[in-house]
Amino acid sequence: MRLKSADEKMLMETGSLAGVQGRSLWADARARFFRNKAAVGGLIVLVFVMLFAMFGGLFAKYEPDYVDFSLMGAQAYRGVPSIETGHYFGVDVDGRDLFARTVQGARISLMVGVVGALVAVIVGTLYGAVAGYIGGRVDNIMMRTVDILMSIPFMFVLILMLVMFGRSIGMLFLGIGLISWLNMARIARGQTLSIKN
Repeated sequence: MRLKSADEKMLMETGSLAGVQGRSLWADARARFFRNKAAVGGLIVLVFVMLFAMFGGLFAKYEPDYVDFSLMGAQAYRGVPSIETGHYFGVDVDGRDLFARTVQGARISLMVGVVGALVAVIVGTLYGAVAGYIGGRVDNIMMRTVDILMSIPFMFVLILMLVMFGRSIGMLFLGIGLISWLNMARIARGQTLSIKN
């Protein structure tokens, strides 16, 4: 039995489509990311900052707290950036090396960002997904708790914690962790509800 011309045409098109391979979500996201020049530029800057934070301490000749008394007072003009003295970025008014302090600040800033993002993603996603999946009264109570926590100013909580428990990097991470997951919980709840319904 001979196929009609429309059927033959459809079979030929289907046969040509069989050779086409789809892309995964990751491959699609990667392709879109690398087409965006601003995103690629931001990634390059972030990689340089990370390399500076990780390996900059190897090039620092001074500790971040070391005070170079020979560059204070009347000799402060000698504290300008110089490769010979080892003060690559110079010194501050107290005679401390700015290069070593910049490396230390970059490390702390990256740690705060990474810890804050991890806490937001892990805690927020789990909390929001549980609230959205269970639904009903539990969802209402969980999300009203999030609303109450969001009404408290972040800086107030952080300052209060640092005053009560002392200054430490752990308290900073705890303070950021207490607040950073709230928005992610709302997003995860909304996505869970949309998938569930």
